Amino acid sequence: MVLDEGHLLDGGLGWSEIAALGELVVHTRTAEGEVVARAAGAEILLTNKTPLTAAMFERLPELRFISVLATGHNVVDGAAARARGIAVSNVPAYATDSVAQHVFALILELCHRVGSHAAAVAEGHWADSGEWCAPLAPLTELSGRRLGLIGRGRIAQRVAEIGRAFGMEVLMASPSHPDGGGELAALDEVVRTADVLSLHCQLTPATNGLVDADFLGRMKPGALLINTARGALINEQDLAAALSRGGMAGAGLDVLAQEPPPADHVLCCLPNCVITPHMAWMGGAARRRLLAATAGNVRAFLQGSPVNVVNAPPA
Repeated sequence: MVLDEGHLLDGGLGWSEIAALGELVVHTRTAEGEVVARAAGAEILLTNKTPLTAAMFERLPELRFISVLATGHNVVDGAAARARGIAVSNVPAYATDSVAQHVFALILELCHRVGSHAAAVAEGHWADSGEWCAPLAPLTELSGRRLGLIGRGRIAQRVAEIGRAFGMEVLMASPSHPDGGGELAALDEVVRTADVLSLHCQLTPATNGLVDADFLGRMKPGALLINTARGALINEQDLAAALSRGGMAGAGLDVLAQEPPPADHVLCCLPNCVITPHMAWMGGAARRRLLAATAGNVRAFLQGSPVNVVNAPPA
């Protein structure tokens, strides 16, 4: 059973490879209170953002396998699933290129305001200016700037490659190794010196609210903050206050703590905050890889050798 297809199949994609493996039921979305009733009798669940909890597992005795339609798997209580003999798999690396590309779409929008300039031209600003060149704001070159990455996974590595192609100096840090070491810089150094700071770490109890008033206060004046990871990494009230004070140049966000956000969200009306609707993962090629890998996860489980398991017992 697919609990929340959402926009996964946009553009004509389908479930045929997975449907060939057994009886398939698909829901566009499932509220948390609907999970147990809908999933009763299901042996395999596919979820993207629908939470699956220990209390649910107690009421779903036939459930044996969960395949998360994403790389992040914090929506599933993996330890509780393991205790009941339920394997949980994810899909690693499917959206690496798509997300890395979106990181730079946000960076470039903040540096050049292409969308704002295009809208102004459409509204007659250039025609009315009487000038052959009519910018709305200064432009920022990336070459020679420092790109700080918090996280060291595949997406961070790909963003680093693109940053270097732009001529940027790249520093990488990890919240789990704040003092650095090896290829990692100290977390505090990255926060204090980056011209562009991009988040690529997992959401855990330790990183929830990582970007708070203290963190933002240590950032370099005029820096940009980018988040394509998880919204709850940022204390959004603190970010709104920092952006309103004007010390930061801006923020580019593809994720928020609450999705969709309320219409009066504290960040949605700020001119120096660019927000996209959690779409970095949605490249067509990325979604085709996601579906193929999910079919592989289900197939491997049915054959008795699950792959990409994220809740295996500690070695």
